Amino acid sequence: MLGLGDRLSTYLNDHLAGSTAGVKLARRAAESNEGMSYGPVLATLAAEIQEDRQSLLDVMERLSVGQDRLKLALAWGAEKAGRLKLNGELRGYSPLSRLEELEALSLGVEGKLGLWRTLQRTRGSDPRLSGVDLDELVRRARSQRRRLENQRARAADEALG
Repeated sequence: MLGLGDRLSTYLNDHLAGSTAGVKLARRAAESNEGMSYGPVLATLAAEIQEDRQSLLDVMERLSVGQDRLKLALAWGAEKAGRLKLNGELRGYSPLSRLEELEALSLGVEGKLGLWRTLQRTRGSDPRLSGVDLDELVRRARSQRRRLENQRARAADEALG
């Protein structure tokens, strides 16, 4: 049975692995949609997701939680494998690719929102986290979720409508 410190380490490292894959996915989606109306929104989101990953690293450092290199490597590999899915096109990017990437990003942001809310609840008064604005991180995750949903709905209409 894991102790509290081990559970916290596992939890934060699971989210770090997810954020590692999320940053790569967000950057790829932004690049794939450069020059389109989706591009600027996705570029902004990719930058914010990278900043949020850095915030998580800061939290882990403040709480003396080390990084699990194996989980990070597996997340990197999973993101690369996700590129191999069939999307109805022999090569290249399709409207279905966009929709599925936006849905995956939405799921990741939902998970990140859960992380920040959990830390608010369980560690909000921990003096080691003074200076980490969990309220702002929650607000930004909610904003990201709204923006992604707007893009996702439009992409769904284009891909399947």
